[in-house]
Parts: sequence; C-alpha cells; structure tokens
Amino acid sequence: MSQQVAIQAEHIVKNYGDFRAVDDLTFEVYAGEVFAMLGPNGSGKTTTMRMILDILKPDAGRIAVLGGPLNDAAKDRIGYLPEERGLYRNVRVLEMMVYLATLKGVPRAEAERRSLAILERLELSEYARKKVNELSKGMQQKIQFAVTVLHQPDLIIVDEPFSGLDPVNTLALKDLLMEFRAGGGTVVMSTHQMWQVEEMCDRLLMIHRGRQQLYGPVDDIRKRYALHAIIVEGQGDWAKLPGVQRVELTENGRRRALLHLQDAATPDEVLAAITAAPDMTIERFELAVPSLNDIFIRVVEEHR
Repeated sequence: MSQQVAIQAEHIVKNYGDFRAVDDLTFEVYAGEVFAMLGPNGSGKTTTMRMILDILKPDAGRIAVLGGPLNDAAKDRIGYLPEERGLYRNVRVLEMMVYLATLKGVPRAEAERRSLAILERLELSEYARKKVNELSKGMQQKIQFAVTVLHQPDLIIVDEPFSGLDPVNTLALKDLLMEFRAGGGTVVMSTHQMWQVEEMCDRLLMIHRGRQQLYGPVDDIRKRYALHAIIVEGQGDWAKLPGVQRVELTENGRRRALLHLQDAATPDEVLAAITAAPDMTIERFELAVPSLNDIFIRVVEEHR
C-alpha cells in the first residue's frame, strides 16, 4: 500500500537573474512524517520552501501540496514558521494570537479558546496580557510555534526552529513538534543541527548549490556511509581476532576501540569470535556508522 503524499515536487527550477538557486529538484514528503531539508547557507533550502508555500513561483517544474496546486483552501491547512520571526512585538500576546488565527479562518471565540489552552500547555498563561516584546526570546519562539499550529493545520513548514534557543526551550519545542506529528501532522523542517535530524526525522533531502545530493530515510543514508568497521567497548586483545585488519583505540574513558575489518570479513564473524573467546568481554558492539554531521561535511567538501 503506497503512502499518502503531502508534498510532491517534480523537476523544479528557480533562477535569480543568471544565478540558478534551485536546479531540477524532485522529491516527495509523505503525510505524517518529519522531513528534514538540509544544506549549507545559500544552498536553495529557503527558496525551495517558499516555492512550496507559493510565496515564490518556480521557473520550471511542478509542485503539488496536500493533493493539488496550492489554492487558498489548501493554504489554510498549512502553518509556516519562518527563520525571520514574524510576531507583532508591541501587541499583547493573546490579542495577537487570536488575530492571526482568525486570518486562517478560525472563529474569534474558538481562536481565543485555543490560544488560552495552548498558552497553558506552554506554561505561558501568565503572559497572555503582556506585550510580545516583554517576553524572552525563548518564550517568543514558543509563542511563534503556537501561532503556527493554532489553526490546526495538516502540514507545517519550520525554518531553523531551534535557532538561538537554550537546551530547556529546545526540548520544549521539540516535544511540541513531535506531539504535532503524533496527532497525524506532517512536518518539513530546515535546521543546521544534525543531531536533531537524527533524533526526530524520518527522511531527508540535502541540497547543495541548488541540486539534490542526498535523499531518503535518515537511517539508510547513514548506513550508506558506514565504514567497513565495528565499534566495540569491553576488554580483550582485539587485534588477534580473525578478520580484524587494524585497531584504533579511543581515549574516552570507556575502553572504546574501532576495529577495521579485512575486505572478506563480516561483523557477524567477528562477534562470533568475541563470544567464543574466554578472555574477551564486550559491553558495546555496533557498526561504525558516521554521524549525519560527518556525512554533511563530507558531501559539502566533495562538491565544492
């Protein structure tokens, strides 16, 4: 059974004069997933998101959102958290939230009810009558996210949602994003924090110089870049194991070793040899899969 598609982009192109910002991108975002859009600064991520939102028109190609072209009805089913935050700073929090929700078609009384409920959920009820500029940056960011989901959209697009947040507010916003996804919502997220992608996202698209470089499930992409090696923690003379070509020891206080394997050796064979050896113990055994941050750097350097 095929998955429902929330966004479908086919061969999209965007030029700014002689500069091609987005060059023949094709990808899909599935309904109910957290999808990461990655790339270095100037790669074309924000331009792509703005084309999805119909803020910019592609010069070539086609984009379908929530089942078709992005008309006014579909726009009311989308929430957008831009990197450049858009709150009215001299307006009281509740008044601003209600106003922005009514612009998305929510009746005023219902907008006020939802606003008060989400402020309570965010532990910000006491700030409802205060002006936005009286709140800390972290509070403002949580209010901005609340506004993004207040009209109960099916899809939200968030650009650098964790930028400038401390660890406590980062965790709070992450929880809100995952709650939205758990309720059936779809999230498209642009971020430079690769560990957040590893923790939260199902699939990703990495763009560099306007072109697709990586696309697919996060776990599959990490495995694709895995070394022919294993990581072990424990005790033993790892170099004497059959199939081990070279051993790298890491001083991290936990007796960690990276075992580079011979071409014909398999991790299963090495694990069986460790298990059979009476003088070896292991506390950790896993494939040497690089972090997404390492992969990101490698791909960018390869395409300079």
